[in-house]
Amino acid sequence: MRARWRVIVGIAISALFLLIAVRGLKLDAFVAALHGADYVWLVPGVAVYFMAVAARTWRWHYMMRHIRDIPLAPLFRIVCIGYMGNNVYPARAGEILRSYVLKQTYGVRMGASLPTVIIERLFDGLTMLLFVFVALPFVHFESEALAGYAPLIVWLTLAFVAALVAFLFLAARPETSRWLYGAAIDRFAPRRHHAAARDAADRIMLGFESLARGREVFMIFGTSVLVWLFETCKYWFVMHAFHFEVSFLTLMLMNGIVNLATTIPGLPGHWGTFDLPGIAILVAAGVDQAVATPYTLVLHVALWLPITALGAFFLWRAHIDVRQARQSMGREDDTASPGATGGVRAPETAS
Repeated sequence: MRARWRVIVGIAISALFLLIAVRGLKLDAFVAALHGADYVWLVPGVAVYFMAVAARTWRWHYMMRHIRDIPLAPLFRIVCIGYMGNNVYPARAGEILRSYVLKQTYGVRMGASLPTVIIERLFDGLTMLLFVFVALPFVHFESEALAGYAPLIVWLTLAFVAALVAFLFLAARPETSRWLYGAAIDRFAPRRHHAAARDAADRIMLGFESLARGREVFMIFGTSVLVWLFETCKYWFVMHAFHFEVSFLTLMLMNGIVNLATTIPGLPGHWGTFDLPGIAILVAAGVDQAVATPYTLVLHVALWLPITALGAFFLWRAHIDVRQARQSMGREDDTASPGATGGVRAPETAS
């Protein structure tokens, strides 16, 4: 019942955002812009997007090297599976799906890999905020396009910074962190669950070790900036398909705002929550709505379709039963994975 209501609410939010996005749109001009687009520009756009996916893969590899040194090629396939899952399943289930596939393939416990995925999302959010704050002073708008998004930006800034401080504390002071969660487990958990709860918490702490040193934090953040610059390059290539021009900083700002807006719950793939702010920013920057709307929708499809198709292909090749995965992801059974890695006692270190 809860899942059904989540889907209903997601459909309602996405439909509302899409209706607002196309309000006042002249259909004939919209169709003309679609017909007149030079879609050959999508080819370099998709290519540079997969450069971003490769950078994401290297970042995850770097963050997990103290747990297990996994080759980049198979890890790339798992990353694609995860993004496919985010695009077709609700509640960003792809993040859990890729940890599940990683466990099934390499025996890395989900309790150890999931914190690295959370850290990825944290640094992605901080990078989006950086793009907004860097680009905003240099972008001229013809209207108050960002006024409605100011509360979202403020609250997300506070949330991401608070999360970063908390995670850095966990990583920098592991003994203090273990004492804190050990005391909480002793105080609130039933005695029969103490050992299992401590083991799960220890595995989570292992995942946060990628933030233990300043060099690691710098490398993760630097790679995150590179990832999103690659993705902004895709925005730039697709822009040329629709024969208009705004500055690269405007596209950085658009990239930051639309991806921050996708924290609003909607349909998988962020339909509506991505498109409305993207169109609004371009219109405020002087682009005609009849051009900004097809550009944003085609950009969205070009971001969604290639990674979804490739991830689905890799999932099929991996012989993973999604229904079985969904049943298993809620209960981690590490004893079922021979050679399971990710425990605190004997982590595998990258060479």
